Amino acid sequence: MNGNRNTEIITRCPICGKQHKVLVHEEDWELYNSPDRPRVQDIFPYLSPAERELLITGIDDECFNKMFGGEDYE
Repeated sequence: MNGNRNTEIITRCPICGKQHKVLVHEEDWELYNSPDRPRVQDIFPYLSPAERELLITGIDDECFNKMFGGEDYE
């Protein structure tokens, strides 16, 4: 796979309404949207946990930490 993350995914946090952009490989995005997809961390090992959370739930790091406490996990 080449190093270009050429697919831009726009999410909006359902808690605060902020918009975020995550860049991924097109092939990985297609795999993520397949019915029998692997775990998100296996599809996107190059994304931070916070970026993967944006793809799964849309919740950004700041709101996640307000809801669940703890330190930033990025």
